[in-house]
Amino acid sequence: MTVRDRASDLRGVATELWAGGRGPILVAVAGGWFLSIGVRMVYPAILPQLRGDFGFDLTTAGLLVTALWIAYAIGQLPGGILDDRFGGRRVLVASTAVSATALALVVTAGSTVVLFAATVLFGLTTALYGVTRFTILSNNYADRAGTAIGVTMAAGDLGNALLPPLGGALAVAIAWEAGLGFAIPAFLAAAVGIFLVIPSDGRGESADGGSAEERRTPADERSADDDGEAGTESAPGIVSTARTLAGVIRRPSVLVVTAAQLLGYCVWQGLTAFYPTYLVEIKGIPQTTATALFGLFFALGIVSKLAAGSAYDAYGIRRSLPVALGFGAVGIGMLALVEGTLAVAGATVVASGMLGYATITLTELTAAFPETVQGTGLGLLRTGYMGIGAGAPTVIGVLADADHFTEAILLLALVAGVAALFALRIPGGTGDAS
Repeated sequence: MTVRDRASDLRGVATELWAGGRGPILVAVAGGWFLSIGVRMVYPAILPQLRGDFGFDLTTAGLLVTALWIAYAIGQLPGGILDDRFGGRRVLVASTAVSATALALVVTAGSTVVLFAATVLFGLTTALYGVTRFTILSNNYADRAGTAIGVTMAAGDLGNALLPPLGGALAVAIAWEAGLGFAIPAFLAAAVGIFLVIPSDGRGESADGGSAEERRTPADERSADDDGEAGTESAPGIVSTARTLAGVIRRPSVLVVTAAQLLGYCVWQGLTAFYPTYLVEIKGIPQTTATALFGLFFALGIVSKLAAGSAYDAYGIRRSLPVALGFGAVGIGMLALVEGTLAVAGATVVASGMLGYATITLTELTAAFPETVQGTGLGLLRTGYMGIGAGAPTVIGVLADADHFTEAILLLALVAGVAALFALRIPGGTGDAS
């Protein structure tokens, strides 16, 4: 395929994503996610300043990051339930608006207790965004869900690429409060934009398929056959919902994909929580350079996620997921073993290939649930794997305080390799009846 052909294909995809009034929805959702994930990733970039002001050791620093992500995990299921109950626009507006308030509490914290409490609140409020962005995009882009979700997750990586270096630079030049406080007006602006752009039902003028009947997914059909209620227009009851969720979650394909997602998430949490600190304390790299490399990691993730979404749409999960996770295993292992800024940068480039894994797994898992319980189902799974994975920063912090920082990074590489092996064992797509 020539460069001209590739460019033509990309223009065609972009036109398709923008068509039918869906483009502004995609931009609004992606913009909010740019902030939601990007500001959370500022925390690792300003840990040196937080440790200096509050007297943290590495274990306590890990606990702070764990608290942020456990709160984010806990909020997934309520966020999914609220999405199913009140609709995507209301949930996203609430998430971004209240996140601004939570950040204001963080930057004015005068004690460790207040800092932790405000951080937990910020994690809970951003959690509301986590599930809803998937359901809005999945419902608007039935035939391009992987690509649309990949675009949004790439926007998150753009936030991760730009905001942590910005926050770290502000923390070094001014104070750590400036490194987080700059995002407060941005969250308020995002709330206004989402309210104005996204329709009350979360759908553009031409979401793939017109009527609710035309939009029914294979998962909806199976649920209707099994339950008689779950695939209908009316909201299912508690018993019906529980039966539908259990039927989806116990499928072998869903279990294996969830296991791969859990392991990949543990690796992501452990690595990103301490990446800048590891480079500063073990590799001897200046903090500004370390945060720039941290930004590079996520900037390259933009390409990884777009490529992963396209690969998933074209080849399916069993041919795309093992490759993404394999990049993580190799790159993180290299990071632990090499020396020098250029070598670390090379390892970072390789490791960034892993960042596309969640585009694949979460697109697959979102499609597994009937539309009527999509938010609840995805929220339930996300609460589970995020709650477990949020403990990874604390584990890495404890090992680092015990002078086993490099061994901790090698452990993450090993876990990524195990996740890749799980991906090779996926028995079938979640759309299968297995």
